[in-house]
Amino acid sequence: MGTHVIKMPDIGEGIAEVELSQWHVKVGDLVVEDQVLADVMTDKAMVDIPSPVHGKVIALGGQPGEVMAVGSVLISIEVEGAGNLKESAAPAAVKETPVAPKVEAVVESKPAPAAPRPAAVCQGPMVAREADERPLASPAVRKHALDLGIQLRLVRGSGPAGRVLHEDLESYLAQGQSNASAPVAAAYAQRNDEEQIQVIGMRRKIAQRMQDATQRAAHFSYVEEIDVTAIEELRAHLNEKHGASRGKLTLLPFLVRALVVALRDFPQMNARYDDEAQVITRLGAVHVGVATQSDVGLMVPVVRHAETRSLWDSATEISRLANAARNGKASRDELSGSTITLTSLGALGGIVSTPVLNLPEVAIVGVNKIVERPMVVKGQVVIRKMMNLSSSFDHRVVDGMDAALFIQAIRGLIEQPATLFVE
Repeated sequence: MGTHVIKMPDIGEGIAEVELSQWHVKVGDLVVEDQVLADVMTDKAMVDIPSPVHGKVIALGGQPGEVMAVGSVLISIEVEGAGNLKESAAPAAVKETPVAPKVEAVVESKPAPAAPRPAAVCQGPMVAREADERPLASPAVRKHALDLGIQLRLVRGSGPAGRVLHEDLESYLAQGQSNASAPVAAAYAQRNDEEQIQVIGMRRKIAQRMQDATQRAAHFSYVEEIDVTAIEELRAHLNEKHGASRGKLTLLPFLVRALVVALRDFPQMNARYDDEAQVITRLGAVHVGVATQSDVGLMVPVVRHAETRSLWDSATEISRLANAARNGKASRDELSGSTITLTSLGALGGIVSTPVLNLPEVAIVGVNKIVERPMVVKGQVVIRKMMNLSSSFDHRVVDGMDAALFIQAIRGLIEQPATLFVE
């Protein structure tokens, strides 16, 4: 038998060390070639480390959360063959990347199915009575049930005429309350449990990026109210006419288009600031980062060259990138290189937010939810669809007046949507 030592691979981009995020194997496990052994996190990517050999795991080189140097021993595997020591750097495959700190996007969830109503007669400590039915029990038992957070009508009594006794309460609790009454009882039960969660991997990178951004950049936010009635009418019209053949449009492609047009007059917003070199780089290309929530954290896939895209082209690309990010299939290039970021909480967007910059960018535009409100238009009170834009800027390189004028320009384009397409 021989020992195959796998060293931490050189993932590229001058990275000297990575964080060991998660082991997928343990000592004693049998592994096969190409089986994923571990996940490691760089500054830009979560990377899978696969096994190049078949064998048995005999030693692990680190613990989750540990920062390891490139070239250090990651894992040792016992293999068939001579007893010589073999070394290799396992190939690495990009899995997913961390994102800049931003207001998180909406995660849709479906309500859990209702638990079935317990039968009127059962063979356990639980019984269902009508809501107005008063079970037999002494005052002391009633107080005990109240202290335990138990609905007395759900407890089967073992005393004369079905009277509920103290023992019945204890039996009810011992059964684990495995029906619809469990959440109710648990809600009133005293709890003293604690849980410690180690901040490693993706969550650590997000935390570091957020802290870095708030410490390095001089954030300031500007909030503007926008009437989106006209653009929502246009969107509904386009979806009715072309939705079946071109796909449905959300508001995001219109906002991307508004960014592109407004940036023509405000190029200082489409920029990156290297604070170490003290250099601002303004870019002609508009690469819009779109904040996307995934199971492992917030990610920002990039719609490249948004200035060249139509509404449907932008919509298709946004959808494609969002799905790739949520499924962990977005490439490193698709998750880096943005010049300005758009972040939205969708229907849960609230009234106002203060998004954190995606360094080294100098501007981020946050979208809040659309609500119908009475507004005064030409002296008349009418119902309009209103939305706030909550945007943040780096005050080191963006003046407050310029930021306000930039958002006002976006407002004008959204409220008069025909201007989005006038060259």
